[in-house]
Amino acid sequence: MIVLPLLFLLQPQVDCNEPITQRDMNFCSHQEFEAADKALNEQWRKVAAHKKRDDEAAARNEAEGGYFQKLLDAQRAWLAYRDNHCEAVSDVYRGGSIRPLIHNLCMAELTAQRTDQLQKMIEPN
Repeated sequence: MIVLPLLFLLQPQVDCNEPITQRDMNFCSHQEFEAADKALNEQWRKVAAHKKRDDEAAARNEAEGGYFQKLLDAQRAWLAYRDNHCEAVSDVYRGGSIRPLIHNLCMAELTAQRTDQLQKMIEPN
């Protein structure tokens, strides 16, 4: 189990409140995206459960359902859009050290927006 301590030593010690180097900014922007992705997945579970309950209620009432399937189709299309859009946005910086930062910021921003959209599906304002 020597590998785990060695991996820990390889992790950069970065203050993401004040990243200094491009490497630090890339690292911190990736952390920001990971946090946004985690929030999206938590919200997805809530919305998916809600839409599945809607489908169950529709089946009991012999009404048209498909709520969850529509949500799933939309989410799959959105994920493809997000990934391709952020690749296109960051392609301008291909070969540059700033490209990961631009890509991660795009991913984090769109992911946070999608999280809000999903939340409004079950908690409209």
